[in-house]
Amino acid sequence: MGRIFGTDGVRGLANRDLTAELALDLSVAAAHVLGEAGAFADQRPTAVVARDPRASGEFLEHAVVAGLASAGVDVHRLGVVPTPGAAYLTAELDADMGVMISASHNAMPDNGIKFLARGGLKLDDALEEQIEARLQEPWDRPTGASVGRVGESHVGVGTYVKHLVGTTPQRLDGLTIVLDCANGAAFEVGPAVFEALGARVVAIHAEPDGLNINDRCGSTHLSSLQATVAAEGADVGFAFDGDADRCLAVDAAGEVVDGDQILAILALAAQDEGRLPDATVVATVMSNLGFVRAMEAAGIRVLQTAVGDRYVLEAMRLGGHRLGGEQSGHVIMSDFATTGDGVLTALHVAARMAATGSSVRDLAAVMTRLPQVLVNVSDVDKARAATDVTVQAEVAAASARLGADGRVLLRQSGTEPLVRVMVEALSLETAQEVADHLAGVVRTHLAL
Repeated sequence: MGRIFGTDGVRGLANRDLTAELALDLSVAAAHVLGEAGAFADQRPTAVVARDPRASGEFLEHAVVAGLASAGVDVHRLGVVPTPGAAYLTAELDADMGVMISASHNAMPDNGIKFLARGGLKLDDALEEQIEARLQEPWDRPTGASVGRVGESHVGVGTYVKHLVGTTPQRLDGLTIVLDCANGAAFEVGPAVFEALGARVVAIHAEPDGLNINDRCGSTHLSSLQATVAAEGADVGFAFDGDADRCLAVDAAGEVVDGDQILAILALAAQDEGRLPDATVVATVMSNLGFVRAMEAAGIRVLQTAVGDRYVLEAMRLGGHRLGGEQSGHVIMSDFATTGDGVLTALHVAARMAATGSSVRDLAAVMTRLPQVLVNVSDVDKARAATDVTVQAEVAAASARLGADGRVLLRQSGTEPLVRVMVEALSLETAQEVADHLAGVVRTHLAL
């Protein structure tokens, strides 16, 4: 069996790759590993289980609950809650572990299972490997009063909303805000948070039916949000993905405000409010050079990691940093959350708008995005991308040509037989030309 866990839990086509049987087995193994790491030896362990609204989450939730309870874990079912809400409630309810059933921004037929350790923390590689190693191992099954009990938690959404509202003293009265909830897990939480702080909220794609999650909506499809912001004369629009751990924005003119720009806004706000004592923000190597330059100009250091919010989180924990994120809209504010939180991100961008009296467009103007071109080169030996002499010589030549006004990044995909070629330059034409040239070099020299 190959490695089951990917970069963000176990994910695949529901009922084909991710089956009820696998969900049950994973939950039993996780109960053993995470229970032993928590309070398993001293008292009956507890778990919280949440999901996004997709249809397959219904049977997968039952399988996960059955696996946990059969292993002697008491389970609190939270129902439909965003991933960051599940993480928060794992800590708030002092549970030994949490489980989120979601495939995030993936299409409806997919689903996934993410396990959280005590405190609502994502698992590191070592814990995931331990869970995989204990799949289908022989074990002593509890019986009688030792089996886990299952109950519904009725405090989940309300407790999480109260927490989010409490992260800022800033009222939002007078702002009109459009929220695209992606027919996903934020359909209740998102509007409730902004309405509680006085904003006029227009919620779209907030009627999940189990089949329409991420369907031409949310953070991967911004056109309907742009149209609604214009039609409503709104100040700003925010789009979440299916499990609401990421957020992108649209300004009043319909222009997209991406994750780098959002991170820049929040970094400057944290600096002004004294919440960035290390003067450091964590980002990935995909962050736009314009973001790095803007932060340097403000006296903020940018620590860059590999692509993936788990690597951002790891760097934040190791260095004790309080803010990090990705261009895709995953933003982690460790003062308030243990993981990326789309609703929290949107709330603090809106709070910055209200506190400064500035539009999101003006706030985002702190950085100038360099044109960026990304070309995916398929059917190549991605493992040789970093060592092939010709390829690396061409990368060095391209980097020298661009100088301080651009950059080149070649990296292998973590999930596909692809090499990704990313180029930034002062003009889109130059970026495209350099990217196409390098893609051709990769295609020729690394062909399978």
